[in-house]
Amino acid sequence: MTVNILFYIFSSVLLLSSFMVVIAQNAIYSVLFLVLSFISAASLLFLLKCEFLSLVFILIYVGAIAILFLFVVMMLDLKSEERRESKLKYFPFSLLIGGVFLTEIIVVILETFETNVYNSSPLHNFYVNWYDKTDVFTEIQALGQVIYTQYVLQFLISGNVLLLATLAAVVLTLNTTVSSSKTQVTFKQLSRNYKNVLV
Repeated sequence: MTVNILFYIFSSVLLLSSFMVVIAQNAIYSVLFLVLSFISAASLLFLLKCEFLSLVFILIYVGAIAILFLFVVMMLDLKSEERRESKLKYFPFSLLIGGVFLTEIIVVILETFETNVYNSSPLHNFYVNWYDKTDVFTEIQALGQVIYTQYVLQFLISGNVLLLATLAAVVLTLNTTVSSSKTQVTFKQLSRNYKNVLV
């Protein structure tokens, strides 16, 4: 019962935050609502026993992509200007496009789920206990066993490649052509006299 309540809560938060990503006038608020939608989608995946996908959502989407969006928006310093034109100017066109997509989705759902394949088979009364078919390990434990036993060499090589890529990016950004230190030429200073100072 608690899982169902959490599922409904995270689903409603996901729908509301996804709607606010499009509706929000300020770009920073839009990115923050995008982060909230990613977190709620990861929570839904965690409730559906997909631990690896939920952690990937948290690490990649929230930890990398959304923060990158936020930094880009903050660096560009976008001003939230009030739109002078009417907000309902593009409403008929958006309603037409949304209606076309909704019609396509309804047609695909009706064609796909028109008949039930399992009712037509002679084994439709066959009961399968899916809890016996599932493995005792979670997704993260299974991936950890596979990565750190069979593919440990490839895992270490990929880590070294990423380390070299990071070092190469740091080295490429260094500017070694311009020397910031000023040198003193004593010969030019000692050879100056009253006549060649004004030249």
